[in-house]
Amino acid sequence: MTQTGTRRDDFAAPMRYSLFSVQDHHPDLPRTVPQLYQEVMQQCIEAERLGFDTAFIAEHHFHEYGAVPNPAVCLAALAQRTTRLRLGPAIVVLPFRHPLEVAESYAMLDVLSNGRLTLGVGSGYLKHEFQGWGVPGEEKRERFDESLVLLKRALAGERVTHHGRFFVCNDAMLNVLPLQRPVPIYCAVLRREAARWIGRQGNNLMAMPYAACDNLGQVGAIVEEYQAGWRESSTAGRGGMLFGFHAHVADTDAECRRAAEGPFNLYVDTRLYAKRQTYDDILRSGLGLFGSVARVVDKLIQLSEMGVDHVLFLQDFGAMPLADVLHSMRLMAAEVMPRVNRAIRGKQGLPQTA
Repeated sequence: MTQTGTRRDDFAAPMRYSLFSVQDHHPDLPRTVPQLYQEVMQQCIEAERLGFDTAFIAEHHFHEYGAVPNPAVCLAALAQRTTRLRLGPAIVVLPFRHPLEVAESYAMLDVLSNGRLTLGVGSGYLKHEFQGWGVPGEEKRERFDESLVLLKRALAGERVTHHGRFFVCNDAMLNVLPLQRPVPIYCAVLRREAARWIGRQGNNLMAMPYAACDNLGQVGAIVEEYQAGWRESSTAGRGGMLFGFHAHVADTDAECRRAAEGPFNLYVDTRLYAKRQTYDDILRSGLGLFGSVARVVDKLIQLSEMGVDHVLFLQDFGAMPLADVLHSMRLMAAEVMPRVNRAIRGKQGLPQTA
C-alpha cells in the first residue's frame, strides 16, 4: 500500500470491490450470535476465493444493532482463515478507547495478518453507545481529532509523550509494531460537508451514501468536496476513497426483490437514529446496489464516472440466509465486477485484460 491508501496495481483493477458487514443481530430469530459469526467467516473465506479486496467489520456496543463490540478480535480470527484478503474495522470508534490501546490491538492484527490491515476510524454517532461508555457526545469530534494524531504517531513507531484534553501518554512506544509503514487509515463521514475537512487533513475517506445523500447523484458531490479538500492539503499523491452500499444482485430484478426486500426492511426497522429507507425507498433514491446483473453493472459504471474507484458491498443484512448472500457474492464476482472493469477500461481507452 502507498501512503494514500491507493494500490500500485490499480492499473490492473480500475475499480476495487470489498465486503462490509454490520453483523446486525436479531434476538427474536433462530440465528444465534455464534452462528452469525460463523456465517460472516464463511462469507469472508468465499470473498478471498472470489477476488474481493477487503473485508470490513463494524464496531457496535450495547445493542443488537451490531454484534461485534471489538472488531480486532473478529478480524484476528479471520486473519488465520485467509491469506490474501485485506481486513479492517469499519470503523473503530476512537472516542471510546485510549489511542494507545487501539494502536496496540491493530498493530497486532497487522502482524497476525502479515500486513493486511486497512484501518477505518470514526467518531461514532449512536447515542446509547456514548451513554454506555460515559463519553459526552458533544466531545466526540475533539476526542476523535486528538486520538487520531496519537494513533498515527504510535503506529509509526514513535515514542509518545502527550498531555492533552482527553488523553495522556507518558514516554510510550508500542512493543509490537505493524508490518505496514504506514498503515492505511480511512476516516468515516456521515455528512457530505465533512468530506472536504477529511481531504484537507490529508486523510483517506470512507463514506456511506445511504446516510449522507438523498440520491445517487450526490455521491459525486462527496467526491468533489473530498478532492477539493485534498488539493488544499499539503499531502502528496491522491487520497483514497471507499464508498459503502447495501447490495444484492440476482438473475433478475424480481429475484433480487424476493431475496433482499424482507431482510433489508428488517434491517431498516432495527436501525437506530439513522435516516431510514425501505427497499422501495432505496430503489427510488438509487442509493443501493440492488437488482439484476445489468442493473448493478450500470449503477457501478455511474459511480465510476463520478470518481468512485472502491466500493464496499454490505450484503448480509437482516439475517439474510447465507445461501442467498453467497449467491449474490458469486454473481458479483463472476458477472458484475468483470463487466464493470471492462466498461471502465473501454471508456478510459485502457487495454483490456483477460
